[in-house]
Amino acid sequence: MFPLKGNAFYLIAEIGQNHNGSVELARAIIDMVCRPVREEYFKLDLKPMDAVKLTKRELDEEMTESMKQMPYNSPHSFGKTYGEHRAYLELSYEEHYELYQYTKQTYGIDFIETICSITAMEKLLKLFKPDYLKVASRDLTNLPLLDALASVHIPMIISTGMATQQELDEALEVITRHHEKIAILHCVSQYPTHPANLNLRTIPYLIKRYPQYVIGFSDHTIGISAPIAAAAMGARIIEKHVTLDRYMKGSDHLASLGPDGVRRMVRDIRLLEMELGEETIMVPPEVEPFRRKLERSIAAKVPIQPGEIITEDKIHLLSPGDGLRWRDRHKILGKRAKVAIPKNELIYPEYVEG
Repeated sequence: MFPLKGNAFYLIAEIGQNHNGSVELARAIIDMVCRPVREEYFKLDLKPMDAVKLTKRELDEEMTESMKQMPYNSPHSFGKTYGEHRAYLELSYEEHYELYQYTKQTYGIDFIETICSITAMEKLLKLFKPDYLKVASRDLTNLPLLDALASVHIPMIISTGMATQQELDEALEVITRHHEKIAILHCVSQYPTHPANLNLRTIPYLIKRYPQYVIGFSDHTIGISAPIAAAAMGARIIEKHVTLDRYMKGSDHLASLGPDGVRRMVRDIRLLEMELGEETIMVPPEVEPFRRKLERSIAAKVPIQPGEIITEDKIHLLSPGDGLRWRDRHKILGKRAKVAIPKNELIYPEYVEG
């Protein structure tokens, strides 16, 4: 489903509604998350985000008329009513297509759409085919929508932010009637998410319960510790809200990463890809100089004269580590010294009789 090899992670930059209804702002966010990422000490050029994600809604299929007419007096409101606020934040289908083309032609990364209604799916797919379809947490119980999305056989990503175990299994049962190209993201639908509510141990639970699917993490916490920990716990997909300014007007900006946060998260997760390594104990070649310098070798505890028999009470361990290990002491014990060995100097095999 996802081009994941070895320890690779798939990083999704969720723009969501952080474009504030502006295609120009959305394009600027895409530029930001696609900037090169470099680790300076080791001079490593690291891969930026793998995908960007937008959300498309049909407001007439979103909420009741009374909910649309509800006054919305939040400091993050873009309209007098909740319906006006939602309408302000909605990009047109043509603008979604414009951003899809911009992303593909400029950066060549994946483009993902969260689609919130069957009508939105039908209209959007007439213009372009996203690489993946995302199901928002609140729509995991929207079984007719899941059935329609799965019927077009585009790989799907589903979030568990509002779901019970039963509801997740019901959603999977509907999708798998059509295909099994599915990723499940652990998620908590609190913006921002309180640390006590995150429960990252859900990730290994999902890995064990659903080994046939890719498991990931959709994050709404503040900062970068949670996505990095999630990756270390086995999440292969990391989705994070992104913005140009966390203190911009809009309800999701505070739970998002700004430009420096994006750089640091991408850097640290890409480094984690290298750091995970293999299930073995190994000594990299670069460690050998430190072993020779810092490990301990057998040394004379007292001055040893030529012809003197070496006994265990006359030896101890000192650095550097280019001599005999303690496990090799049988190679010199009970043998006569061929040369004078000063106190606190190493005893090499050639210093004793064969």
